Amino acid sequence: MQLSSIIQTFEADFLAAYQNTLLPSQRKALDALKQCRTTQSPVMLAQCDGCEKQVLIPHSCGHRSCPHCQHYESQQWLERQLKKQVPAEYFLLTFTLPEELRPLAWQHQRTLYDLMIRCSWETLKTFAQNDPHLQGKAGAISVLHTHSRRLDYHPHVHVVMPAAAIDADERLWRTKAGKSYLFNHKALAKVFRAKLLAGVREQGLELPACYDPQGGGECRNRKERVSVPKTWVVDVKSVGSGDKALVYLGRYLYNHMDVVYAGFAGAKTCQGRDPGKGYYRLPGWPGDLPLPRRQNQTDANPNAVRA
Repeated sequence: MQLSSIIQTFEADFLAAYQNTLLPSQRKALDALKQCRTTQSPVMLAQCDGCEKQVLIPHSCGHRSCPHCQHYESQQWLERQLKKQVPAEYFLLTFTLPEELRPLAWQHQRTLYDLMIRCSWETLKTFAQNDPHLQGKAGAISVLHTHSRRLDYHPHVHVVMPAAAIDADERLWRTKAGKSYLFNHKALAKVFRAKLLAGVREQGLELPACYDPQGGGECRNRKERVSVPKTWVVDVKSVGSGDKALVYLGRYLYNHMDVVYAGFAGAKTCQGRDPGKGYYRLPGWPGDLPLPRRQNQTDANPNAVRA
């Protein structure tokens, strides 16, 4: 079943329930995916060089959220990054925004996402310059994820970084070979916290003084009050040559539709992968229904451009 046909089937019910909460960019994505490679999209004329047979092929939408269009872009990006790898051990770092700040991030997405990217990189750049083994300019690849695999709102930044830096004076690589250690994750979290909170204040945004973990809005009593936590989470793990980490990031960089859509017996469900399990969990369905994972489209689309 094509994604466009699923959108056409359930769009009316979806808009009736969520039209007041959709962002303009989300509406644009929905319209683009609905028309992708359908009779509603423009067509191009293709001709066989051998038999001169001509066929009309519907255009793809080219939207960056479309799984049909962006697989080719993802492969191209991955090949470019693999060519840039340096001879050093790579690490995958994850900077996570605390739950207490996620409502603020949802209300000011452009500002907070930019701060997360910039503050995580400024933190790593500072550590690389001060590290006794590196003492130079480092490089990294950062990718922002806004949701978890279960589609919960969970903003976090993944950074793939080699344990290497350039010595500007000697014009040589400095590495931390054989150590399987980059930076202390607790120290990274403290600096990242300070930089991001300072950035929030500079933007004139008000930090939440009181947060109800039960989601009820204002705190009901002092025992339930949770302010911005002092301890944040930054995860650091070795990923060897970095190949697998780049493949992981490339999978989501252009192709956002890693979900399963189901319409069994009138039930409309959209859920992500349950981490650590080989199946998708469909709420309301009796038991866990094993479903095949989404297959990537392997055909290249010359008319696919990112929206």
